[in-house]
Amino acid sequence: MKKVKKAIIPAAGLGTRFLPATKAMPKEMLPIVDRPTIEYIIEEAVESGIEDIIIVTGKGKRAIEDHFDRVPELEKNLVEKGKYDLLEKVQYSSELANIHYIRQKEPKGLGHAVWCARNFIGDEPFAVLLGDDIVQNGVPCLKQLINQYNETLSSIIGVQEVPESETHRYGIIDPLTHDGRLYQVRNFVEKPEPGTAPSNLAIIGRYILTPEIFMFLDKQEVGAGGEIQLTDAIQQLNKIQRVFAYQFEGERYDVGEKIGFVKTTIEFALKHEDLHDEVVAFMKDLLHQMEMEQ
Repeated sequence: MKKVKKAIIPAAGLGTRFLPATKAMPKEMLPIVDRPTIEYIIEEAVESGIEDIIIVTGKGKRAIEDHFDRVPELEKNLVEKGKYDLLEKVQYSSELANIHYIRQKEPKGLGHAVWCARNFIGDEPFAVLLGDDIVQNGVPCLKQLINQYNETLSSIIGVQEVPESETHRYGIIDPLTHDGRLYQVRNFVEKPEPGTAPSNLAIIGRYILTPEIFMFLDKQEVGAGGEIQLTDAIQQLNKIQRVFAYQFEGERYDVGEKIGFVKTTIEFALKHEDLHDEVVAFMKDLLHQMEMEQ
Protein backbone atom coordinates (compact mmCIF):
# COMPACT_ATOMS: atom_id res chain seq x y z
CA MET A 1 0.00 0.00 0.00
CA LYS A 2 1.35 3.40 -1.00
CA LYS A 3 1.19 5.90 1.84
CA VAL A 4 0.04 9.50 1.56
CA LYS A 5 3.27 11.48 1.67
CA LYS A 6 2.66 14.31 -0.80
CA ALA A 7 0.33 17.29 -0.65
CA ILE A 8 -0.84 20.00 -3.03
CA ILE A 9 -1.69 23.48 -1.74
CA PRO A 10 -3.39 25.58 -4.45
CA ALA A 11 -2.42 29.22 -3.94
CA ALA A 12 -2.90 30.80 -7.36
CA GLY A 13 -6.23 32.55 -6.73
CA LEU A 14 -6.62 36.29 -7.21
CA GLY A 15 -7.96 36.92 -3.69
CA THR A 16 -10.66 39.28 -4.93
CA ARG A 17 -12.62 39.14 -1.65
CA PHE A 18 -9.77 40.99 0.06
CA LEU A 19 -9.07 43.68 -2.52
CA PRO A 20 -7.40 46.12 -2.43
CA ALA A 21 -5.13 44.50 0.18
CA THR A 22 -4.46 41.57 -2.16
CA LYS A 23 -3.60 43.74 -5.15
CA ALA A 24 0.08 43.34 -4.27
CA MET A 25 -0.01 40.78 -1.42
CA PRO A 26 -1.09 37.14 -1.83
CA LYS A 27 -4.17 36.46 0.29
CA GLU A 28 -2.33 33.40 1.62
CA MET A 29 0.16 35.80 3.24
CA LEU A 30 -2.44 37.85 5.10
CA PRO A 31 -1.44 37.48 8.76
CA ILE A 32 -3.47 35.95 11.55
CA VAL A 33 -1.84 38.03 14.31
CA ASP A 34 1.82 37.35 13.39
CA ARG A 35 1.73 34.31 11.09
CA PRO A 36 0.47 34.11 7.48
CA THR A 37 -2.55 31.89 6.93
CA ILE A 38 -0.65 29.50 4.65
CA GLU A 39 1.79 28.69 7.43
CA TYR A 40 -1.04 27.16 9.47
CA ILE A 41 -1.99 25.02 6.47
CA ILE A 42 1.55 23.75 5.92
CA GLU A 43 1.94 23.08 9.63
CA GLU A 44 -1.17 20.88 9.56
CA ALA A 45 0.22 18.93 6.59
CA VAL A 46 3.56 18.34 8.31
CA GLU A 47 1.92 17.29 11.58
CA SER A 48 -0.14 14.79 9.54
CA GLY A 49 2.95 13.07 8.18
CA ILE A 50 3.26 14.79 4.79
CA GLU A 51 6.87 14.84 3.59
CA ASP A 52 6.70 16.84 0.34
CA ILE A 53 4.46 19.80 -0.43
CA ILE A 54 3.92 21.49 -3.78
CA ILE A 55 2.37 24.94 -3.73
CA VAL A 56 0.61 25.91 -6.95
CA THR A 57 1.18 29.63 -7.34
CA GLY A 58 0.40 32.30 -9.89
CA LYS A 59 1.47 35.78 -10.87
CA GLY A 60 2.25 38.02 -7.90
CA LYS A 61 2.75 35.15 -5.44
CA ARG A 62 6.51 35.44 -4.99
CA ALA A 63 6.05 36.51 -1.37
CA ILE A 64 4.98 32.95 -0.51
CA GLU A 65 8.29 31.55 -1.76
CA ASP A 66 10.23 34.26 0.05
CA HIS A 67 8.47 33.54 3.34
CA PHE A 68 9.51 29.90 3.37
CA ASP A 69 13.05 30.64 2.22
CA ARG A 70 16.06 31.52 4.37
CA VAL A 71 16.86 35.21 4.89
CA PRO A 72 20.53 35.32 6.00
CA GLU A 73 20.63 39.13 6.35
CA LEU A 74 17.60 39.17 8.65
CA GLU A 75 18.84 36.22 10.69
CA LYS A 76 22.26 37.85 11.11
CA ASN A 77 20.62 41.08 12.26
CA LEU A 78 18.50 39.27 14.83
CA VAL A 79 21.57 37.42 16.19
CA GLU A 80 23.54 40.65 16.49
CA LYS A 81 20.68 42.26 18.44
CA GLY A 82 20.19 39.21 20.64
CA LYS A 83 16.61 38.71 19.48
CA TYR A 84 16.79 34.92 19.60
CA ASP A 85 13.06 34.43 20.15
CA LEU A 86 12.34 36.18 16.85
CA LEU A 87 15.19 34.30 15.17
CA GLU A 88 13.57 31.01 16.17
CA LYS A 89 10.25 32.08 14.64
CA VAL A 90 11.90 33.22 11.40
CA GLN A 91 13.87 29.99 11.04
CA TYR A 92 10.82 27.90 11.91
CA SER A 93 9.00 28.88 8.71
CA SER A 94 12.03 28.17 6.51
CA GLU A 95 12.61 24.75 8.07
CA LEU A 96 8.97 23.70 8.36
CA ALA A 97 8.72 21.47 5.30
CA ASN A 98 10.23 20.34 2.01
CA ILE A 99 8.37 22.73 -0.29
CA HIS A 100 8.25 22.83 -4.09
CA TYR A 101 6.52 25.32 -6.38
CA ILE A 102 4.80 25.29 -9.74
CA ARG A 103 2.85 28.02 -11.53
CA GLN A 104 -0.71 27.87 -12.73
CA LYS A 105 -0.32 30.11 -15.76
CA GLU A 106 -4.04 30.80 -16.16
CA PRO A 107 -6.72 31.03 -13.43
CA LYS A 108 -8.88 28.15 -14.67
CA GLY A 109 -10.17 26.90 -11.34
CA LEU A 110 -9.30 24.55 -8.49
CA GLY A 111 -9.43 21.41 -10.63
CA HIS A 112 -6.94 22.92 -13.04
CA ALA A 113 -4.64 23.99 -10.19
CA VAL A 114 -4.52 20.41 -8.88
CA TRP A 115 -3.95 19.13 -12.43
CA CYS A 116 -0.90 21.41 -12.73
CA ALA A 117 0.83 19.32 -10.03
CA ARG A 118 0.18 15.94 -11.72
CA ASN A 119 3.83 15.26 -12.58
CA PHE A 120 4.87 15.94 -8.98
CA ILE A 121 2.29 13.46 -7.69
CA GLY A 122 2.88 10.67 -10.21
CA ASP A 123 1.00 7.48 -9.33
CA GLU A 124 0.72 8.07 -5.57
CA PRO A 125 -2.27 8.95 -3.40
CA PHE A 126 -2.02 12.56 -2.26
CA ALA A 127 -3.55 15.27 -0.13
CA VAL A 128 -5.02 18.61 -1.15
CA LEU A 129 -5.32 21.41 1.40
CA LEU A 130 -7.05 24.69 0.63
CA GLY A 131 -5.98 27.87 2.36
CA ASP A 132 -9.44 29.30 3.05
CA ASP A 133 -9.90 27.11 6.12
CA ILE A 134 -7.77 26.69 9.22
CA VAL A 135 -8.76 23.65 11.29
CA GLN A 136 -7.49 23.11 14.81
CA ASN A 137 -7.80 19.83 16.67
CA GLY A 138 -5.70 17.49 18.80
CA VAL A 139 -5.52 15.12 15.84
CA PRO A 140 -4.95 17.30 12.77
CA CYS A 141 -7.82 17.33 10.27
CA LEU A 142 -5.66 15.94 7.47
CA LYS A 143 -4.33 13.19 9.72
CA GLN A 144 -7.92 12.10 10.40
CA LEU A 145 -8.50 11.76 6.65
CA ILE A 146 -5.23 9.88 6.15
CA ASN A 147 -6.27 7.44 8.89
CA GLN A 148 -9.52 6.81 7.01
CA TYR A 149 -7.64 6.34 3.74
CA ASN A 150 -5.42 3.73 5.39
CA GLU A 151 -8.56 1.82 6.36
CA THR A 152 -10.49 2.14 3.09
CA LEU A 153 -7.72 2.62 0.47
CA SER A 154 -10.14 5.06 -1.16
CA SER A 155 -10.35 8.80 -1.72
CA ILE A 156 -11.60 10.65 1.36
CA ILE A 157 -13.21 14.10 1.28
CA GLY A 158 -13.35 16.20 4.44
CA VAL A 159 -16.83 17.57 5.24
CA GLN A 160 -18.58 19.50 7.97
CA GLU A 161 -22.14 20.66 8.49
CA VAL A 162 -22.95 24.20 7.38
CA PRO A 163 -26.19 26.20 7.69
CA GLU A 164 -28.62 25.40 4.85
CA SER A 165 -28.54 29.07 3.89
CA GLU A 166 -24.84 28.70 3.01
CA THR A 167 -24.86 25.43 1.05
CA HIS A 168 -24.76 27.32 -2.26
CA ARG A 169 -21.20 28.45 -1.39
CA TYR A 170 -19.76 24.93 -1.21
CA GLY A 171 -19.43 21.57 -2.83
CA ILE A 172 -22.11 19.44 -1.11
CA ILE A 173 -22.32 15.66 -0.73
CA ASP A 174 -25.41 13.56 -1.36
CA PRO A 175 -24.85 10.84 1.28
CA LEU A 176 -25.87 7.25 0.58
CA THR A 177 -25.06 5.51 3.87
CA HIS A 178 -22.78 6.24 6.79
CA ASP A 179 -20.86 4.46 9.52
CA GLY A 180 -20.29 7.00 12.27
CA ARG A 181 -18.47 9.91 10.67
CA LEU A 182 -17.65 8.05 7.45
CA TYR A 183 -20.12 8.48 4.57
CA GLN A 184 -20.56 6.62 1.32
CA VAL A 185 -21.56 9.21 -1.25
CA ARG A 186 -24.06 9.01 -4.08
CA ASN A 187 -23.21 12.37 -5.65
CA PHE A 188 -20.94 15.37 -5.19
CA VAL A 189 -22.65 18.63 -6.19
CA GLU A 190 -20.64 21.82 -6.76
CA LYS A 191 -22.36 24.94 -5.38
CA PRO A 192 -26.00 23.86 -5.72
CA GLU A 193 -28.65 26.48 -6.30
CA PRO A 194 -30.25 27.75 -3.05
CA GLY A 195 -32.85 25.29 -1.79
CA THR A 196 -31.62 22.37 -3.94
CA ALA A 197 -28.72 21.00 -1.83
CA PRO A 198 -29.02 17.24 -1.12
CA SER A 199 -27.61 17.75 2.41
CA ASN A 200 -25.86 20.35 4.54
CA LEU A 201 -22.58 18.42 4.57
CA ALA A 202 -20.11 20.70 2.82
CA ILE A 203 -16.68 19.93 1.40
CA ILE A 204 -14.25 21.90 3.56
CA GLY A 205 -10.92 22.19 1.81
CA ARG A 206 -9.28 18.90 2.81
CA TYR A 207 -8.96 15.92 0.46
CA ILE A 208 -7.14 12.62 0.10
CA LEU A 209 -7.27 11.59 -3.54
CA THR A 210 -6.09 8.60 -5.53
CA PRO A 211 -4.06 9.37 -8.68
CA GLU A 212 -6.94 8.20 -10.89
CA ILE A 213 -8.45 11.66 -10.35
CA PHE A 214 -6.10 12.91 -13.07
CA MET A 215 -7.93 10.76 -15.64
CA PHE A 216 -10.84 13.18 -15.29
CA LEU A 217 -8.89 16.38 -14.69
CA ASP A 218 -7.03 15.66 -17.95
CA LYS A 219 -10.31 16.26 -19.80
CA GLN A 220 -10.26 19.93 -18.71
CA GLU A 221 -14.08 20.01 -18.58
CA VAL A 222 -15.52 23.37 -17.55
CA GLY A 223 -18.09 23.41 -14.76
CA ALA A 224 -19.69 25.89 -12.34
CA GLY A 225 -18.48 29.46 -12.70
CA GLY A 226 -16.84 28.67 -16.03
CA GLU A 227 -13.96 26.94 -14.23
CA ILE A 228 -12.51 23.43 -14.10
CA GLN A 229 -13.97 22.17 -10.82
CA LEU A 230 -12.30 19.58 -8.62
CA THR A 231 -15.71 18.51 -7.31
CA ASP A 232 -16.81 17.55 -10.85
CA ALA A 233 -13.76 15.31 -11.26
CA ILE A 234 -14.44 13.72 -7.86
CA GLN A 235 -18.01 13.00 -8.99
CA GLN A 236 -16.63 11.20 -12.06
CA LEU A 237 -14.07 9.32 -9.97
CA ASN A 238 -16.88 8.13 -7.69
CA LYS A 239 -18.38 6.26 -10.66
CA ILE A 240 -15.34 3.99 -11.08
CA GLN A 241 -14.08 3.67 -7.50
CA ARG A 242 -15.48 4.48 -4.08
CA VAL A 243 -15.05 8.01 -2.81
CA PHE A 244 -15.92 8.54 0.85
CA ALA A 245 -16.65 11.66 2.85
CA TYR A 246 -15.50 12.01 6.44
CA GLN A 247 -17.02 14.45 8.92
CA PHE A 248 -13.81 15.46 10.63
CA GLU A 249 -13.46 16.70 14.18
CA GLY A 250 -12.04 20.11 14.95
CA GLU A 251 -12.70 23.83 15.12
CA ARG A 252 -12.85 25.31 11.65
CA TYR A 253 -11.95 28.92 10.98
CA ASP A 254 -13.13 30.38 7.67
CA VAL A 255 -10.42 32.85 6.63
CA GLY A 256 -11.61 33.04 3.02
CA GLU A 257 -14.22 35.70 3.86
CA LYS A 258 -13.59 39.08 5.50
CA ILE A 259 -15.84 38.54 8.50
CA GLY A 260 -14.39 35.08 9.11
CA PHE A 261 -10.88 36.48 8.84
CA VAL A 262 -11.64 39.21 11.39
CA LYS A 263 -13.23 36.74 13.82
CA THR A 264 -10.30 34.35 13.46
CA THR A 265 -7.76 37.11 14.08
CA ILE A 266 -9.55 38.17 17.28
CA GLU A 267 -9.88 34.61 18.58
CA PHE A 268 -6.24 33.77 17.82
CA ALA A 269 -5.11 37.02 19.45
CA LEU A 270 -6.96 35.96 22.60
CA LYS A 271 -4.92 32.73 22.58
CA HIS A 272 -1.66 34.72 22.79
CA GLU A 273 -0.65 35.07 26.44
CA ASP A 274 1.09 38.39 25.76
CA LEU A 275 -1.97 39.82 23.99
CA HIS A 276 -4.95 38.29 25.77
CA ASP A 277 -5.47 40.79 28.58
CA GLU A 278 -4.98 43.86 26.39
CA VAL A 279 -7.35 42.55 23.73
CA VAL A 280 -10.03 41.76 26.32
CA ALA A 281 -9.66 45.19 27.89
CA PHE A 282 -9.84 46.87 24.47
CA MET A 283 -12.98 44.95 23.50
CA LYS A 284 -14.68 45.82 26.80
CA ASP A 285 -13.81 49.51 26.38
CA LEU A 286 -15.03 49.47 22.79
CA LEU A 287 -18.35 47.85 23.71
CA HIS A 288 -18.81 50.31 26.56
CA GLN A 289 -18.14 53.22 24.24
CA MET A 290 -20.63 51.90 21.68
CA GLU A 291 -23.29 51.53 24.39
CA MET A 292 -22.70 55.09 25.53
CA GLU A 293 -23.10 56.39 21.97
CA GLN A 294 -26.45 54.65 21.46
